[in-house]
Amino acid sequence: MTIETEKEDDGRWLGEVTELPGVMVYGSTREEAIKRAQALALRVLADRLEHGEAVPEMQSVFSVAT
Repeated sequence: MTIETEKEDDGRWLGEVTELPGVMVYGSTREEAIKRAQALALRVLADRLEHGEAVPEMQSVFSVAT
């Protein structure tokens, strides 16, 4: 899964997992946004698996877009 990051005008960092709609988080640093995005994505995947829902096919767990 790919994590895209972007610095907002107010200085916060936005982290988004492109393969999981709605997995978007903020962090005070880029690294914090990446860690939070990873944690939320894993929670979403676990929830989907527990409920028998489909999960995206993955080549690797995470990569960070530069």
